[in-house]
Amino acid sequence: MKPLIKGLLNLIITVIPFFSITAQKPGSQRLLIGSYTDGAVADGIYYYQFNANGSAELISKTAAADPSFLAIAASKPNIYAVNELGNGLGAVSAYQFDKVSGNFHLLNTVLSGGDHPCHISIDSKSRYVFVSNYSGGNFSVMRIEADGSLSNAIQNIQHNGSSANKSRQDKPHVHSAFISPDEKYLLVQDLGTDQISVYGLNLNNTRPVSQKPISVFNCNPGDGPRHISFHPTKPIVYAVQELTGSVTVLNLTKGSLKKLQQVNMFEQGVDKKSGAADIHVSPDGKFLYASNRADFNDLAIFKIGQNGWLQWVGSEPTLGLAPRNFAIDPTGKFLLAANQNSNEVVVFKRNIQTGKLTDTKKRIAVSKPVCLKFVD
Repeated sequence: MKPLIKGLLNLIITVIPFFSITAQKPGSQRLLIGSYTDGAVADGIYYYQFNANGSAELISKTAAADPSFLAIAASKPNIYAVNELGNGLGAVSAYQFDKVSGNFHLLNTVLSGGDHPCHISIDSKSRYVFVSNYSGGNFSVMRIEADGSLSNAIQNIQHNGSSANKSRQDKPHVHSAFISPDEKYLLVQDLGTDQISVYGLNLNNTRPVSQKPISVFNCNPGDGPRHISFHPTKPIVYAVQELTGSVTVLNLTKGSLKKLQQVNMFEQGVDKKSGAADIHVSPDGKFLYASNRADFNDLAIFKIGQNGWLQWVGSEPTLGLAPRNFAIDPTGKFLLAANQNSNEVVVFKRNIQTGKLTDTKKRIAVSKPVCLKFVD
């Protein structure tokens, strides 16, 4: 067994809350933050109370190695974190998690089946997790056991190919795998091959993902698909393209994707390097936001039409460096931007009528924040 994996498996941490919380403050919510730890087992997952005025108070934290993306079980007291490591050490960890006290208890850690796992998703009944391995160019499926721990990978599906950008697309780079709202499909974004692959999904099977995709959508050469967001009421998928800084609007019908529109995340004619990262539809389905790093460090804001098409409203600077991830709170009143390279989360007030953002002056100081998840 790899030394680091053995160490992670043996690391069982019970976290004492930083302040006594027996009940949430009125109007408050709970927030998990995943971060980079530079490969060390160190404080990496943070749990906050997010208050109605946009301020936040640390409840607890726990040590992990590069827990850069998190998934929360809906039907069990568990969370799951990738350990974004290379050299055969890519892993995923399962925790028993008390939402009230903030106590974390590591159940187990298993290999992810590829280097640098960067995304994890989970089905609504907490049966399986789906882990995307960026450098490995593949994704894996792990079964969630009765106690919330993870099995070893029961499926590992390898991608092949390359695309136009020789420095970034010399081989497959699976960046995310999202479950469709009806849980019939798994949509896998491969930055390296410029493809979005739609796999059949049957969560009642012991091997839930079809071995081959049932359809493949080819993005423009050099686009670099990274993450997607589903519209809450329409059969529409929005894909953020990392390398070109654009959003592709797609119709999803019976497992097949059809392109409707592609729009830039910035004004035409701007000569800057893009590093588009994250994308989310507002809870009311009226606006779309997408983050852009590199030379931009901003959030593109789009109004969503009745047909699901996008109209660019403008962009809002994230007031920091490298907004890798962001989250809209469940009320839709706030948007939180995780600025990885300036070590803080910036809290914006969101205008639900116009979609525009205003700085609340509230900040959450976190070392290299890269994933934000609100806890139900």
